[in-house]
Amino acid sequence: MASLLLLVPLLPALGALINGIRSFARPLEPKNKKTTNFFALASTLLSALIASYLVATSGAAWEHSYYTWIPAGVGHVSGGFLSDFTVNFAFRIDPLSSTMLMVVTWIGFLIHVYATGYMAHETGYTRFFAYLNLFMFMMLLLVLGANYVVMFVGWEGVGLCSYLLIGFYYEKNFAADAGKKAFVVNRIGDFGFILGIFLIFNTFGTSDYARVFALASAHPLQYAGAATAICLLLFIGACGKSAQIPLYVWLPDAMAGPTPVSALIHAATMVTAGVYMVVRSNVLFRLSPVAMMVVALVGAATAIFAATIGLAQNDIKKVLAYSTVSQLGYMFLGAGVGAFTAAIFHLMTHAFFKACLFLGAGSVIHGCGGEQDMRKMGGLRKYMPQTRWTMLVATLAIAGMPLFAGFYSKDEILAGAFAFHPGIWFLGAAGAGLTAFYMFRLYFMTFSGHYRGAEGVGIETSEPEHAGDDLIPSSVHLDQGDAHTDKGHGHHAHAHTPHESPLVMTGVLMILAILSIFGGWIGWPAAMGGGFPTPFQRWLKPVLLPVGGRQFHFHEASHAQELILMAASVGIAAVGIFLAFRFYKRDETWAVPKRLATRLRPIYGLLTNKYFVDEIYDAVVVQTTLIFSRALAWFDVNIIDGLVNLTRHVTVFAFGHGSSLFDRFVVDGAVNGLADAAAGSSRMFRKLQSGFVQNYALVMGAGIVLIAAVYLFLKP
Repeated sequence: MASLLLLVPLLPALGALINGIRSFARPLEPKNKKTTNFFALASTLLSALIASYLVATSGAAWEHSYYTWIPAGVGHVSGGFLSDFTVNFAFRIDPLSSTMLMVVTWIGFLIHVYATGYMAHETGYTRFFAYLNLFMFMMLLLVLGANYVVMFVGWEGVGLCSYLLIGFYYEKNFAADAGKKAFVVNRIGDFGFILGIFLIFNTFGTSDYARVFALASAHPLQYAGAATAICLLLFIGACGKSAQIPLYVWLPDAMAGPTPVSALIHAATMVTAGVYMVVRSNVLFRLSPVAMMVVALVGAATAIFAATIGLAQNDIKKVLAYSTVSQLGYMFLGAGVGAFTAAIFHLMTHAFFKACLFLGAGSVIHGCGGEQDMRKMGGLRKYMPQTRWTMLVATLAIAGMPLFAGFYSKDEILAGAFAFHPGIWFLGAAGAGLTAFYMFRLYFMTFSGHYRGAEGVGIETSEPEHAGDDLIPSSVHLDQGDAHTDKGHGHHAHAHTPHESPLVMTGVLMILAILSIFGGWIGWPAAMGGGFPTPFQRWLKPVLLPVGGRQFHFHEASHAQELILMAASVGIAAVGIFLAFRFYKRDETWAVPKRLATRLRPIYGLLTNKYFVDEIYDAVVVQTTLIFSRALAWFDVNIIDGLVNLTRHVTVFAFGHGSSLFDRFVVDGAVNGLADAAAGSSRMFRKLQSGFVQNYALVMGAGIVLIAAVYLFLKP
C-alpha cells in the first residue's frame, strides 16, 4: 500500500520529466503531440485510478515514512532546540487527504483531457503539459504530506508551477508580469506560513500532524496562547495561496494564462491549498477563538468584496476569477465558524462547478476566435448548445439553487454561520445573492439575445449595443483588453463565426455538469429528508472531531429553522437571478444597467476599477519600495562607496607612500650602505695588487725585516 501511495504523486512527476525533456523537440508534429498526450494523460489517469483504489480499500487513517529526510536530531546535533528535530518524508491517508486526492486527481485528469483539444494549436504544447503534470505532482505532495514541512515543499511547488503556467505566454509582457505578480504576492503569504511552522516546532517539538494534534488535544489550555499566534501566521499563508483580503490581487491577473490553467488553479489545485491547510490544522484553530473569528471575518469580507467587483466586469474570465475569490471566502467563512466539514464540502462541489464554468468559458473563447469580452458575445446558445447547457447547470450550482451541488454545501456553511452569529449569516446570504446576479449576468450576456460579434465579418466589429461603453473608463478597457490572453492560443479574431467545441472538450463539460448536480447529494440535509449526520459528515468525522470548545452540529438547529434558513438563502439568490434576467435577458439593450451606471457613476467606476486596489498597492507599496530602494542605492553609491574610496585613498597615501619611503631610505639604505662599504674596502686592497713583481718582493722583504725586528725586540 505504501508503494502504491508513493506512485500517486510520482506518476505525474514522471510525465512532467518525460515531456519536459521532449519539449525541446518540434512540438507541432502530430506524432509528437500524440506522444505528449500519452505521457500526460496516462500518468494522471493512472495516478487517479491508484488514488481511487487506495481510498476505497483503506480503512482507518494510516501514514508511512519513506525515509528520514532531515536527521537533525540526537546524534547529529550536540544540544540546543534542534537536538530533537527530525523530519521524515512521510505520507498520510485519512478521510481529509482522501477527499482532496479524489478532487485533485480526477478533476486534474479531466482538465488534462480538455487541454488536448483547447491547446491543439499551441507551439509550446509539450512544455504546457510538462508544467501541468508538474503542477499535479506538487499539489499531491502538498495534500499527502504527513507533516508541515512536506506540505510546505508542495506549497512552494504549486507556487512555482503557477508562475510557469500563468506566464506561459512569456513573450507577452502582461502574461510575464502576471506570473511575477502571482509569485511575489504568494511569497508574502509564504513568509507567514513558514514562521508558523517554526513556531509549531518551537511549541510542540515536532512538525508531524499526529504528534502536534495529539499534544494540542491533550493539553488545550497549555497551548491555547501559542495556538493563536500559530494559527494567525498559518492564516497569512492561507490568505496568499487562497487569494483572500489583502493578498487576493494575484488571482484575477492569473487569467493571463491559458484557460485550462485557470480551471486547474481555481478548481483543483493551488487556491484550495489554503483552505485545506486551515482545515487540516482544525485542532489548533479550535484552541483559538480569536483566530477563528479572524478567519470568519476575513472570509465573509472577501466573499462580499469580490462579489461586488464581479458585478461590473465584462471579461468572462475575470468574472469567474472574482467568483473564485468570493467562493474561497465562503470556505474560510465556514472554517471560521467551526463548520470545517462544510468548508471541505464546498471546496469539493466548487471544484465541480467552477471547473465546468472555466472550461465552458474556454469553450466560448475557443468558439469565438479568442474573444473574452462578453459585450461582443450574445446569442451563442444556437452556436454552442452543449456548452450552453453545461454552463447553465454550473451557473445554477454556483448560485445555490436546490438539487444542484452548490446548494448543499452553501447551505451547510450558512447554517454554521447562523449558529455562530446571525450577522455572519447575513453577510454570507448577501454574498449568495450577489453571486447569483453576476453569474446569471454572465450567462445571459453570453448566450441570450443575438450575436454581437458581427457574424462572418469579425468579432472585433463594434455594435450599437456598445453605445454605453463610454461609461467604462478607458483604463478599464485597456485592462480588460490586455486580459484577452487566449487570443494567443491559436484561434484568431478575424472572419470568424462562432462554433461548438470538439467532443474532447464538450465531453469533459458534460461530466463536470453531471457532477455539478449529483456531486452534492452526499450532503443531502436532514431537513430535506436526509439522515443525520450526512454521509459526507460521517466520512470526515474522524479527522474533524472537536477538541476543546464548541463545534457547530446541525442537529442543534430544528428542521424548521434549517428549512427557513434554506428558503431565505434560496430566495435571496432567486432575487439575484430575477434581476439579472430583467436587466440582461428581457432587455437586450441593457438600458437599466446603463442608466444605473450613469446615475451611480462614482460607484460604477469604483467597481469597474476594482476599488483601485492595484493602484493603491502600486502607490503605497511598489512606489514606496522603489523610492526607498533608490535612496538606498544613492546612499550606497555616494556614502558607503565614498567612505570605501576615501579609505582606499588614505590607505594608498599613508601606507603606500610611507612604505615606499621606508623601503627607499631604510631597507635600500642598509643594503646600499653595505654594498658601498664593501666597494670601499675592496678599492683599498685593490691598490696593493699593482701587478709588478718587484713591488711584491719589496713588500715581502719589508715584512721579513719587520718580523725579525719584532722577534729580536720581544726576545728576553
